[in-house]
Amino acid sequence: MSKSHLHNAQNKLLAWYEIHGRKDLPWRNTENIYHVYVSEVMLQQTQVKRVLEEYYFQFLEKFPSFFALAHSPLEEVFGMWSGLGYYRRAKNLHESAKLCSDGLPQNLNSLQKLPGIGRYTASAICSFGYQQSVSVVDTNIARVLARYFGVENAKEAYLWELADSFLNISNPTFHNLALMDLGAMVCLPKNPVCKECPLVGGCKGASEPDKYYKVLSKKYENKKLHFGICVRDGKIAMKRSNEGMYKDMLELPNIETSFYEKNLLGTFAHSVTKYRLEVHVYSLDSTPEDVIWVAHETLHEAGISSMTKKALKLYNGVKISAEGVQN
Repeated sequence: MSKSHLHNAQNKLLAWYEIHGRKDLPWRNTENIYHVYVSEVMLQQTQVKRVLEEYYFQFLEKFPSFFALAHSPLEEVFGMWSGLGYYRRAKNLHESAKLCSDGLPQNLNSLQKLPGIGRYTASAICSFGYQQSVSVVDTNIARVLARYFGVENAKEAYLWELADSFLNISNPTFHNLALMDLGAMVCLPKNPVCKECPLVGGCKGASEPDKYYKVLSKKYENKKLHFGICVRDGKIAMKRSNEGMYKDMLELPNIETSFYEKNLLGTFAHSVTKYRLEVHVYSLDSTPEDVIWVAHETLHEAGISSMTKKALKLYNGVKISAEGVQN
């Protein structure tokens, strides 16, 4: 690509962003690195609208700084993350805060040594938080680059090379944000709106966008889970998970269904990561293992998953009181 062609494309991209970009997002209007970091972790695998409306401000109000987050119990962090999913993100955020209670490092290599921070997150922090001249490649940007440069089955490393070559070094932060928004709003996985794209004139994939970005159908693994609910004196039996996607979080006890088939409260479907779950919930008179007794009124503050919340809803018809289920 000639320099004139490059500069022309960069200028068109920035002009588009000035009019159409999501410049009102709060994490784009702050110099607080902690706020930028929290937003980037939350936005992994989660839609912008949901983060903005349900989690971002609430989390920052509860944990307003690295220091506050570092000195809070992990259970409280899980509680504020409850329902957002991918809970390992919350634990990594907490661990990184404990390592950097005075603030994050300011270079890519040091950032990537922290728990849960890979190349993308480190680059995003450097670009959006520290305004450094570094390229950023997320899923949206990768799609734009692959189509614009006409690269089929592009390897991640090569996409980063393309991002580096295309980077507007005079305005790198807005350049990266513009590419991100272009992928999110115009250069869509399916049915891209090419007529609205500022880069369409030089895009090698405009005539065959699907050729340069194949939408793969997500494959799920079906599983059945069985949980029991035991209530005593207004408290619910829970246990702390030692493994899996809900590690360190509270969950309902797992049970052997053959002993409790008559006590079935109901079932529900739940999808998480690569699994489609069929969850069965039973009423228990006693617990099959050591448990932690949690007051019903404090469960909304506990670190429980949306799946556990669904299970507890099946039990809402049972009055929780001092006259609850006894052994």
